[in-house]
Amino acid sequence: MIYSFDAYVTAALFDRADRAAFALGDGTVRFETPDGFVTVEAHAGAVLSAVVHPSGRGVVTGGDDGKVVWSRVEGDEVAATLVAEVKGRWIEHVATSAASGLIAFTAGKEAHVRDAADPKFLRVFPHEKTVSGLAFDPKGKRLATAGYGGVSLWWARIEGQKPQQLKWAGSHIAALFSPDGKFLVSSMQESQLHGWRLSDNKDMRMGGYPAKIKSLAFFDKGNLMVTAGANGAVVWPFAGANGPMGKEAAEIGFSRDSLVVRVAGVEALPVAIAGQDNGKIWAAHMRSGRIETLKAEKGAAISSLAVSADGTRLAWGDEDGEAGVIAVPAMETRF
Repeated sequence: MIYSFDAYVTAALFDRADRAAFALGDGTVRFETPDGFVTVEAHAGAVLSAVVHPSGRGVVTGGDDGKVVWSRVEGDEVAATLVAEVKGRWIEHVATSAASGLIAFTAGKEAHVRDAADPKFLRVFPHEKTVSGLAFDPKGKRLATAGYGGVSLWWARIEGQKPQQLKWAGSHIAALFSPDGKFLVSSMQESQLHGWRLSDNKDMRMGGYPAKIKSLAFFDKGNLMVTAGANGAVVWPFAGANGPMGKEAAEIGFSRDSLVVRVAGVEALPVAIAGQDNGKIWAAHMRSGRIETLKAEKGAAISSLAVSADGTRLAWGDEDGEAGVIAVPAMETRF
């Protein structure tokens, strides 16, 4: 199924019902239905960020109107609930945790935390610089906030605290915990990654990229991490106590005339998926080395990728508003 939304696709997602959802630059969220899609008018401006709600029902979006909105499909109707509003601020980053039921978002130099089950719960964590990325740990108890000079770690439910600082010179623009919670990786403005082993905060330098890394994802039960930012997809090993420390990354799907700008992975399988700046999408099996094209047509740069929980469908969107859902049946047997 292919859709033309005529607006930048900020995020393509799958909710708990494996329903595809597309958050768009025109402020709407479009949900897949058997007859096409239904629309939620979520924001009075652009959607800047989107993630799946902690309950798995629908998505939480942040907009340039200062609002955080929960959009969903309920029976034959759509619904939108205001989660929070910070007037005069852009909500550029949102993170959620199914494990703890928490919702976090950025508003300039602040990180806010709300509880999906308790409308009265509110925590605000101030920073000296703009917060440029968010991530919950696997248990949803700790929140990582990326910014200039490194990453801060906060206990998400505790107020009046001083965060643990993971320092590294430069501007950090995204953060991601490994699924086992042992490592934290940040993407940097300086076209490199940096990582920490959290048991002793030992640094992991992960450089060598020709472009900014806009996307990274764990797959293969957390044993591997794939990133954008190069002419191919870059895959780092994370198995064992030391993760990628002392190991080399592999680059797959190298192309001289394009860059990988978005990545995704199949959680249970050694299958990485890459979207290029020329609109093409492909998948690679890390055991066999086989690469298969999923979208051969050229177009605008891919802006978002998401794999369904069972690994059989891929949702994608691009910068010109084209989007779609690709069926990938029996993915484990295709390679």
